[in-house]
Amino acid sequence: MRRSIISVVLALVAVVAVSGAVLAGTGGGSSVTQARLERSLPTEFANLYSQQARLLGHQGVTPASLQAEAMCDKGGAVEDNVGPGSNWNCLVSWTDPNNPMPPEGYGKFELDVHSNGCYTASGPSKLVGFQTITDRRGAEVTNPVYEFDGCFDPQGDNTPTGVEFPSLVQVTTTALQPSDDGTVSLQLSCGTGVAGCQGTVDAKAGDTDLGTVPFTIPEEQTATVHFPTPVPAGADSVDFTVTVTKGVSSKGPGVPATTTLTLPAG
Repeated sequence: MRRSIISVVLALVAVVAVSGAVLAGTGGGSSVTQARLERSLPTEFANLYSQQARLLGHQGVTPASLQAEAMCDKGGAVEDNVGPGSNWNCLVSWTDPNNPMPPEGYGKFELDVHSNGCYTASGPSKLVGFQTITDRRGAEVTNPVYEFDGCFDPQGDNTPTGVEFPSLVQVTTTALQPSDDGTVSLQLSCGTGVAGCQGTVDAKAGDTDLGTVPFTIPEEQTATVHFPTPVPAGADSVDFTVTVTKGVSSKGPGVPATTTLTLPAG
């Protein structure tokens, strides 16, 4: 009888252990949360970025002066922002007079986050530089913010940070190919951010208006807009003007962005 009771207890312990592993793998009950990442990443980044500034000989750059903030997201709009995984993205803003931010005001970092609260972050090279940099003495050295590791306290503050950034709307079409009826389409992407993207795209070929088309795109997804009026004969390019009402254009908040794409010859 005693052996039977022990066997039942061991079986229950095994079930609980497996259930806990499943929860950790799917994010349920995980200590990996958006708020903890949003507190940890700016601190790790600011400390390392100030090291880079010293290597480059930039004066007056300290962790405090950078005023770094982060907004983190796991898997876009289709996943809860909790749990380990390699699909965490964080938008980070900071202030460095030697290296102004792009018009949208932030850079995108890709994170691989582990269940123990540690992570590896890769930054945007156009803002933080490549794997090696030339220091103030002319030597090639490792760039501390190209890719770096960090950890947070799994029991640390988990209250929302309140940091939010709008999603960046970008034109992803690189070459136009008119349909048989002479009309054209344009693909747009909506990046990591808050509440997705909305707006309109106006298309013109010379003096001919090809139409104004609205768009609504969920976060981390793409959409194709089609313009109803055919491109006139002899036109060699089309100007697309993206006006964003939710999100931000590549020119900055509230500023329309125009992209000119060339039509195939003939």
